[in-house]
Amino acid sequence: MKTYRIAVLAGDGIGPEITAQARRALDRAGERFGFALRYEEALLGGCAIDAAGLPLPPETVDCCKNADATLLGAVGGPQWDGLPGARRPEAGLLGIRSALGLFSNLRPAMIFPPLQTASPLKAEVTGGALDLLIVRELTGGIYFGARGRCEVDGQPAAFDTEQYSVPEIERIARVAFSLAEKRRGRVCSVDKANVLESSRLWRETVARIAREFPGVALEHLYVDNCAMQLVRDPKQFDVIVTSNLFGDILSDEAAMISGSIGMLPSASLGAGKAGLYEPVHGSAPDLAGRDAANPLAAILSAAMMLRYSLDEPEAAAAVERAVRQALEQARTADIAGGGLPVCGCAEMGARVCALI
Repeated sequence: MKTYRIAVLAGDGIGPEITAQARRALDRAGERFGFALRYEEALLGGCAIDAAGLPLPPETVDCCKNADATLLGAVGGPQWDGLPGARRPEAGLLGIRSALGLFSNLRPAMIFPPLQTASPLKAEVTGGALDLLIVRELTGGIYFGARGRCEVDGQPAAFDTEQYSVPEIERIARVAFSLAEKRRGRVCSVDKANVLESSRLWRETVARIAREFPGVALEHLYVDNCAMQLVRDPKQFDVIVTSNLFGDILSDEAAMISGSIGMLPSASLGAGKAGLYEPVHGSAPDLAGRDAANPLAAILSAAMMLRYSLDEPEAAAAVERAVRQALEQARTADIAGGGLPVCGCAEMGARVCALI
């Protein structure tokens, strides 16, 4: 039997609870489709700071590099908010993405039919079947540029640098166009080329790469207009490709269109197949230990793992189908409605597993 090695970084807050349900779904998919999974746990984020004094221990990097894929829960919490930036839990998240060379973050946003009423947008706006994909550049831009404190006119000031090279833009653009070829054949590149020089280089480079994909239509939008269009007419979008900062913001906006940020998975990929898979939501420390978290984003992230890293598309489709069916049976508190019973994290995970 084929066996896959999975690194598990449960992290902080609700991370351990939701990753436990994702593992249950993976194991059930393995039973159903004839493969096995071997898990190795490692520390990342606040729990790593408490145990090892830093947010990303070297052992964690080694564990992930030796795995076929990595499953991540969430990082962060108020108890670590006072730490310097380089020692905060979030620094561990940026560090593991960089260490693994994961430059492409895929964030699908969709409305499952049973959750149409959970979306803050009217059905006639979303079309009842929203399905878009945000491709976010993950290891460049302002999050990785030069930063610091200085003085301006004798007063304290700070700076963060947005910088992109042509190769960085080329590789993320090719990811977006390749994915669009398998979807509906449209790419929207988002920038701020009317103001930022880095965005002008971004737009020029994406337009040049588009010529390699004649079957895909390309349009450009400024980020502020794109934010407006996501609310006005989200169904116009197929694949959105954008920078690290803009992608971070727009993907969270798209998450809320779907009805709950607790429903959105993500995949972070590099040149190889071994990616990192995590829900878009945060660690939600107020929900930790209460069996109240929504595990569906983590389970859908596991489905993305099956599709992109493990090459098990039938298993991935089965997990996604089970999530849709589970939503017709019960809901977690964040997506409650439709007269259906409200259940906890573990029960929702069990319902999904029973339907795989």
